[in-house]
Amino acid sequence: MDEIDRAILRELQSDGRIAYADLGPKVGLSASAARQRLQRLLDSRAVQVVGVTDPMAMGGQAMALLGITATADPRPVADALATHPEVVYSVLTSGGFDLFAEVVSPTAKELLDFVNDTVRQIEGVSDVRSFPYFAIHTHRFLWDVG
Repeated sequence: MDEIDRAILRELQSDGRIAYADLGPKVGLSASAARQRLQRLLDSRAVQVVGVTDPMAMGGQAMALLGITATADPRPVADALATHPEVVYSVLTSGGFDLFAEVVSPTAKELLDFVNDTVRQIEGVSDVRSFPYFAIHTHRFLWDVG
């Protein structure tokens, strides 16, 4: 990946629906060259262009990152979490927790109820640490592409 590829990615982070006619000049290429570059990145699977929802805009007002410790293999716990709409994502880790899960609920009480009544009751969960946070304005998912 060279500097032009990184410039394309920066532009896509800002506007994932940018027209090639606008993208090309912003990265120093023609529209067709920008299209070919992006297609190469997509074909190599180095890049995916996807839509990401903003949980806060969809009614969620209480969010938390959960650090979860499992009694054994955490994969069944992650699978169980994935069945709940409150779970935005979960990832397996190799640190102080076996997995992390981001959860969102309409209210703080519903978030607390979800953690206590659902997450803590999943077979294999031995501990849950909640790290609540407040997304002010919008959720932005930006990766430093250089």
